[in-house]
Amino acid sequence: MTVILHQFPISHYCEKVRWALDYKGVRYRVKNHLPGLHLKKVSRLAGASSVPVIQNGKDVVQGSAAIISYLDRHFPDRPLTPADEAVAAQAIRWEAYCDEQVGPHVRRYCYHTLLDYPDLVIPFFAQGGPLWGKPFLKAIYPKLQGVMRKAMQIREPQVSESRQALEDAIATLAREYESRPYLAGDGFSRADLAAASLLAPLLMPPEYGLDWPQSMPEPLQGWVDQQVPLLARYADFYRTYR
Repeated sequence: MTVILHQFPISHYCEKVRWALDYKGVRYRVKNHLPGLHLKKVSRLAGASSVPVIQNGKDVVQGSAAIISYLDRHFPDRPLTPADEAVAAQAIRWEAYCDEQVGPHVRRYCYHTLLDYPDLVIPFFAQGGPLWGKPFLKAIYPKLQGVMRKAMQIREPQVSESRQALEDAIATLAREYESRPYLAGDGFSRADLAAASLLAPLLMPPEYGLDWPQSMPEPLQGWVDQQVPLLARYADFYRTYR
């Protein structure tokens, strides 16, 4: 049986699940949704409108952390959750830290700039979707942009707060990695996968699967360039484990 992943290709939380599926060697196919049109479809399937969602037979699991736990239970090869209970708890705590202190702030701070460039983001939103996806998104883009800015609170002072929160989280993770190669235990785990995948939009790794531009628009790219020395480890994780 093939797992179905409902996703937005651009979503770093969906990339977190793609990476977990690939790392574990789970056979799956993706169902790419268009922003806005996904709301009713995903809600009917999973109870809420957010992605990622996986289907495995009659099982439906929503949310990247819950999905990784499910995958480790049902597809035990190459586990991402450490076997030792104390180390597993540490990995899950760091994953939760990244889910809460990295993921939302990457999304808000990046979209603050990117939403002003529809020719850049519409192909991200439409990638792997229906042929009519791009013209449809272009037609509704003014409304879609407004809805996204409102839903994600992409406005001041929240944008500046997200930039500061991101800088703090990147520094916190860098201090942890200074003393050890992995966040939990002596091997790559769901904690490291979460950190790398949720910071990946800043790195634009080819393994992510998007057709990235050569650089992001300013002022986003200038800020990313300042963070590069603290992001090298995540590029290494992509090269080694992705």
